[in-house]
Amino acid sequence: MITKTQADPLFAAKLTPHRSLSPRGRNILVAAIAVMAAIPGLVFYALGAWPVVGFMGLDVAAVWVALRWSSREANRFEEVTLWPNRLEVRTVSARGRQQIFAFDPRRTKLILDRDYDEKTTALYLRDNGADHELGSFLAANEKADFAKVFGTALRRARR
Repeated sequence: MITKTQADPLFAAKLTPHRSLSPRGRNILVAAIAVMAAIPGLVFYALGAWPVVGFMGLDVAAVWVALRWSSREANRFEEVTLWPNRLEVRTVSARGRQQIFAFDPRRTKLILDRDYDEKTTALYLRDNGADHELGSFLAANEKADFAKVFGTALRRARR
């Protein structure tokens, strides 16, 4: 029997993409677009231009597919866990595929990419010359906030 005990981590965070539209809101939006497309569609149908109705239906279907794909992407996340002797990043894709990356906190550096306005555009963990991007789906201000908190925890782990 193997027993695995582990102390509480120094830092733990779950990074998730922001989605302002719930599934119910998505359905309401698509229904409203369908109603708005049906009004001119009925006018065109009454005028004898019935093929236009099909193309308006394709527009509604395209919006639905795009919003559905966007909602599915909201299922992805990253978990960052830092212990005194190990840094672990678990990434889960929108389809549920997991990858776990392990780093030594004493040799790992947090690298920030910034644009000309000093906004944080990307976060990387650099270990042995290889870079691993963190939170690619986060907004610039969220990346900056995470970098500040995580950078402090990473410095604490090196002591």
